[in-house]
Amino acid sequence: MKTTLEIMRSAKSAVPAVSAAPSEQKNQALLLMADCLQTFSEEILKENALDVEEARGTVSDVMIDRLSLTKERIDAMADGIRDVAGLPDPVGRVLERIQRPNGLIIEKTAVPLGVIAIIYESRPNVTSDAAALALKSGNAGILRAGRQSRRSAASICRAAGLPREAVQLVEDTSRESAMELMHGVGYIDLLIPRGGAGLIRSCTENAKVPCIQTGTGICHIYVDDSADQKMALNIIENAKTSRPSVCNAAEVLLVHRSVADEFLPKLAGRLVDERAAQGNIPVELHLDPQAAKVITGEKAGSADFDTEYLDYKMGVKVVDSVEEAIAHIAAHSTGHSEAIITETKAHADLFTRMVDSAAVYVNASTRFTDGGEFGLGCEMGISTQKLHARGPMGLQELTTYKYIIHGSGQIR
Repeated sequence: MKTTLEIMRSAKSAVPAVSAAPSEQKNQALLLMADCLQTFSEEILKENALDVEEARGTVSDVMIDRLSLTKERIDAMADGIRDVAGLPDPVGRVLERIQRPNGLIIEKTAVPLGVIAIIYESRPNVTSDAAALALKSGNAGILRAGRQSRRSAASICRAAGLPREAVQLVEDTSRESAMELMHGVGYIDLLIPRGGAGLIRSCTENAKVPCIQTGTGICHIYVDDSADQKMALNIIENAKTSRPSVCNAAEVLLVHRSVADEFLPKLAGRLVDERAAQGNIPVELHLDPQAAKVITGEKAGSADFDTEYLDYKMGVKVVDSVEEAIAHIAAHSTGHSEAIITETKAHADLFTRMVDSAAVYVNASTRFTDGGEFGLGCEMGISTQKLHARGPMGLQELTTYKYIIHGSGQIR
């Protein structure tokens, strides 16, 4: 087993070849990776079953879902790789061209970052997503999975036949290996943590290399006084229950006071009563004092509006106006995704202008904040910061740029 330092050194040495690889060669490698994933899906599923069995009883059922693979999910992983292969190559793209009075031609040109390392926890699909994006964007990639998904990640790497040295897996899942990547000055050009709040906080606080803050999603939905209530219920149920363990799931619901008496009983009926009657897990509603006057649920504590539940739980608060909803989001959001349900254009415009998050929706579910859904093929993660990337990180976010200047003898 290679040490983390050996992996960083070999990744650094692979950068010139990977960055210079032509588009056709990269695309052929990606298509082969996708085919291999499906060909060896049974092997991947067997290793994943061992990961799931080991994790069962130590994490929640929704986190087990996050760890689990199925044939359909492997097919989706392969399709994501093929989507990346079909996207334009970002490397060499001229972002801006300036011709100066002295005849100099200055081209701001996209180039790979170099070595990208990603530390992730329990979602095995990140292995193939990150590998595909690193390769297509001309970067050498280092993948470091968490202990819970270690067998799945290793099996995916074996099955995909990743280009040697270009994309490597750190098999050591100890804290020390993660710290080595965080301290990999001179080797790592960008570190991306993808997982829970603890991992992200550890990386952003300890990294000595450039690090992207990703993922933690306290996502809000605000139901305005003019909202189409049937639409609102559909959106809220999707945003909360379709996959509650992911970062784009809604965690907090804000409801305008003028519709609270009418809407909140419908909400409880849809998320609690109907789901229980259908044999599905009901949503545990954590209610502020005003919401608790209308429906029954858990009393919201001081932390309930600052918690990423990643579970069938949701904070509910009654507000007096769109302005109060915006103020609440500003105070409690992690900058991921927020939505307004409204038929009032002025309120929608105010919300989209004033809410400072990576993705802001009008009359749509927050679950669309995803690289594949945004047409990026797949994603390295979702950046909740503003530099150098924001939102789903696709190919363009994995490049930087340099200025290439063409002259004909000019001197200054």
